[in-house]
Amino acid sequence: MDKNASIYVAGHRGLVGSALVRALESQGFGRIVRRTSQELDLRDAQAVRELFEREEIDYVFLAAAKVGGIVANNDYPAEFIRDNLLIQTNVIDAAHRAGVRKLLFLGSTCIYPKMAPQPLREEYLLTGTLEPTNEPYAIAKIAGIKMCQAYNRQYGTRFIPVMPTNLYGPNDNYDPDTSHVLPALIRKFHEAKLLSLPYVTLWGTGTPRREFLHADDLADACLFLMDSYEDDEIVNIGWGRDISIAELAERIKEIVGYGGEIRYDPQRPDGTPRKLVDVSKLEALGWKARIPLEQGLKDTYEWYLQQSAGVPELIGLQGRQG
Repeated sequence: MDKNASIYVAGHRGLVGSALVRALESQGFGRIVRRTSQELDLRDAQAVRELFEREEIDYVFLAAAKVGGIVANNDYPAEFIRDNLLIQTNVIDAAHRAGVRKLLFLGSTCIYPKMAPQPLREEYLLTGTLEPTNEPYAIAKIAGIKMCQAYNRQYGTRFIPVMPTNLYGPNDNYDPDTSHVLPALIRKFHEAKLLSLPYVTLWGTGTPRREFLHADDLADACLFLMDSYEDDEIVNIGWGRDISIAELAERIKEIVGYGGEIRYDPQRPDGTPRKLVDVSKLEALGWKARIPLEQGLKDTYEWYLQQSAGVPELIGLQGRQG
């Protein structure tokens, strides 16, 4: 990418988008287009088209999406399918109409079939049924991938879809109702430590296995692929190793310094039993993740502490408990 190119990062304040902005700025890209959701509603097709016409955008990283964990997906299925379909349709179509040079669309490994063989290879997409709690989100994301490929075939665009594994890092979502498992665990153990709670209860059995990739590693991979990948077939982005939820909980508990007990509620859903991606395609292209999970967890908790308000947070927690 030309250092003077106009690059639009859709969703620049989120976990992935903010990591992309950090990576672009560190590499000397100065024309980064960013709009908050208050400034631009990506569900509004006309507003999105006007942005592309006004900014003369060359490259697009489509990181904007409605995302969440099991609770959010269960509670808001209509919003997950509607909002994601609108966001990606509007951005992909506007990018084509404006003649952008290249677009990178972020899917997710959670859209592979629930019982797909492990590790997950790119060709397993659409070979089986989806995880029920995640189906609306997954269907929307699959539509986005197929839309990129269809536009490439019909219009000759250069739209590349990638499949990142579970992510974590700065600017993650720590809301107890909508967050993914790793940030949810950080907040849960931190709050239990502040309140000296004797135990923490976690959903499910703790046996599912998940792979985790730091957002800065993902951003580096996305820039690498934007520069070097020209096919329109999906590419997995991951670490290539996984860990059980129980093991993850123990690691986070230790890093946070919580001394209580961990209990599991098997009446709550576990979600997909295992989710590990095959990263051989990406590694063959010349990219490999660099940030170990242990170091990434420590850095992420430090970031969380810096964002926390200490005493006001504890007062708020005490109010909630009462």
